[in-house]
Amino acid sequence: AIGFDSAEELAENFVLFGLAAEAFGRRAGFNSGLAGSARAFFPPFGSMPNNTQVGAQAPMALGAALFKRINHRPGLVVANLGDSAVAAGPVWEAVTVAAMEQYQSLWPPSAGGRPPLLFTFFNNFYGMGSQTSGETTGLDVLARFGAGVGSEAMHAERIDGYNPLAVANALRRKRSLLEDGSGPALLDIVTYRLSGHWPADDSSYRSEAELEAWQAVDPIGSYSDLLIRHAITTQAAIDDVRQRLRERLAKVVRRAVDDEASPRADQHLIETVTFAHQRVDSLDLQRKPDLLQPLNDNSRVKAIAGKRRQALDEDGQPVSKLKLYQLRDGLFEAIAHRFSADPTLAAWGPENRDWGGAFAVYRGLTELVPYPRLFNLPVAEAAAVGAGAGYAMAGGRALVEVMYADLMGRAGDELMNQVASWRALSGGHLSVPLVIRCTVGQQWSGHAADWSGLAARVPGLKIYYPATPTDAKGMLNLALAGSDPVLFVEAQELYDRGEEFEPGGVPIGYYETPEGEPAVRREGSDLTIVTVGPALYRALAAADQLQEHHQVAAEVIDLRYLNPINLEPIIASVRQTGRLVLVGDENERGSYLHNLATTVAEVNFDVLDAAPVVLGARHHIIATPDIAPDHFPQVSTIIDAIHQRVLPLDGYQAVSEQSAEEQSRRFLHGW
Repeated sequence: AIGFDSAEELAENFVLFGLAAEAFGRRAGFNSGLAGSARAFFPPFGSMPNNTQVGAQAPMALGAALFKRINHRPGLVVANLGDSAVAAGPVWEAVTVAAMEQYQSLWPPSAGGRPPLLFTFFNNFYGMGSQTSGETTGLDVLARFGAGVGSEAMHAERIDGYNPLAVANALRRKRSLLEDGSGPALLDIVTYRLSGHWPADDSSYRSEAELEAWQAVDPIGSYSDLLIRHAITTQAAIDDVRQRLRERLAKVVRRAVDDEASPRADQHLIETVTFAHQRVDSLDLQRKPDLLQPLNDNSRVKAIAGKRRQALDEDGQPVSKLKLYQLRDGLFEAIAHRFSADPTLAAWGPENRDWGGAFAVYRGLTELVPYPRLFNLPVAEAAAVGAGAGYAMAGGRALVEVMYADLMGRAGDELMNQVASWRALSGGHLSVPLVIRCTVGQQWSGHAADWSGLAARVPGLKIYYPATPTDAKGMLNLALAGSDPVLFVEAQELYDRGEEFEPGGVPIGYYETPEGEPAVRREGSDLTIVTVGPALYRALAAADQLQEHHQVAAEVIDLRYLNPINLEPIIASVRQTGRLVLVGDENERGSYLHNLATTVAEVNFDVLDAAPVVLGARHHIIATPDIAPDHFPQVSTIIDAIHQRVLPLDGYQAVSEQSAEEQSRRFLHGW
């Protein structure tokens, strides 16, 4: 320990300097200066992400506790929350899921019971502009929060946070019941915030007398007095500790703010840590995956083996759906493979286990995968996605189903501020191997919105959107072998679709689709059509009509990935054709495809014969499935737009108005 009197002194300096450097945004900080003072953490000490979103750590702590139960790891997880978090929806969801009875009644006893999760609320009476009592809830005692959760009321109790011995005693008692699987538990730790909530908070909501009363019961002073009274230490020893800490902190801070000794974090660093881009077959090489039967003995696996892996038979006729290898089969094969390869993989979501999933993707997994690795969850998207993030950051691989893309809003904070951010915020020290499955579709009017483009705007999140069975399997294989968070979008209308492009049909063995690479589904020299998801098949039908009736050769490119994406094949195609049309089911106004069109047009400005055209869903709600043909781009819509805005077609009579003037009219009316 060069420069230090002892290893203890060196350890103290390490902690103090790591925190100070992080607070000042320095690369030497615990999180390479990217988390800052509000979110600094250090996993080697068991300290996981702090949070600037109130209550956001509750679902992530749930996921970490699930990781311990599912993977038979010792210890417990503590979710540190403020008193205002009792009003946050994700906290309620996390508490509800942590207390589910299925851990006791459906999971095997060997799983250990409920997740070992302790919710500690640091009750300092004031949140951001509100008081816990009277404003945040209808409770005068925060500990009563647990009464509505289960028969044990979360073993909740209120303790004196100014007394370290009271806190230690409560934690000791709660630990034993949590390790026995009898949780979750709650501690209402009464303390006080002497300063404002943030620098500009002038504390006008409380009186000077109140502040003075709390200052008079300084916890450090009172605990010091207790130790002195019991002859455990002396005032001189305490004064010495204070002085040494002052001197140490002064040295630490001086070095932490020195630009030469402690370089600042920069944009280049953020770019290098946003994604891991690593492939990991198994996150636990010491264990074999826990399965109920050998993979090849599974009835679904056997049934798929007998299916035709191409959409057409030897005579070029469509294969019946009963005999056809469908897109949902490709998803199943990828999931089943990863369950048999990675013992940490766990999946949860509504209808995951008993019904075979909402769209029969999981059918057969009930017989293959034991309960702790595959289980149902209530409709609690914030808890589901947040727990996925916590499970992944704790060291496992999670597969979470949100079911419908428009339900991503129910997990907006978890998806955008947690799942997508923590690898970068950790300075690249954490990985988040999490796949979130969601569907989009036209037959469910209340759940028809395609928000894939919205998710693509979130930095740190990968977006996969397959349109063929071969890609469904290959892209999900890729996602489930990776170490980055992936939103995996599935179109309901394609679940029973067969393979129409791969000459030999869907490959039998394991394979991965190259990440970020679009696929040219039809070659052409007159026009480039780029598609997302199910719009591929409408674009191909339009291309057939353009060729047959107007001798226009359209090149059709299936995007497949929204982030990351290699634009070079699209740029090269447009250089050849001089025309670009982009088609998807996302709301056209401000869509992802508009951003892509702008980027490609800027590169190809000198060769364009017409401005790029983007076709998407109309800018209004879809109330019933009956209006889907008018709401989403159809074959006729695509041809009409090409005729009116890109390439006039001789003798063609448009059936809908897709002109630039019509677009202006829609803007004027807000739709």
